[in-house]
Amino acid sequence: MRAIPPLLILAFAGCASQPRLRPFTTDGCSLVPNGTSEHKDLWLRCCKEHDHKYWMGGTKAERLKADIEFRDCISAVGEPKIAEWMLRGVRTGGTPYLPTSFRWGYGWSYFRGYRQLTDGEKKLVEESQRR
Repeated sequence: MRAIPPLLILAFAGCASQPRLRPFTTDGCSLVPNGTSEHKDLWLRCCKEHDHKYWMGGTKAERLKADIEFRDCISAVGEPKIAEWMLRGVRTGGTPYLPTSFRWGYGWSYFRGYRQLTDGEKKLVEESQRR
């Protein structure tokens, strides 16, 4: 009988357990300023709303929607060119397949990927928002 590779064991170790959602955290606009030099927090609200959606995660279509809403929010505060650059950044760096603190679905364990939230997971998100 062949041994199961250790990495395969680790990859599936948490599959049968109850999903755990880390508390929501935000670092503002990850790796970029929160606004301009004149208005230091000009688009910070946009980043926090976007972070909340990334923390929660979900499907590929939900991520695209979150990113477009993020771009539109920054554009609405008067920075359409910056909004386009920010969109490019989150589309490139926000993939759920990198072990970053700002990836899509960062509230869940790493390597969740794109997956619709179950009813139980949605309940965990709701409970977390009430705290």
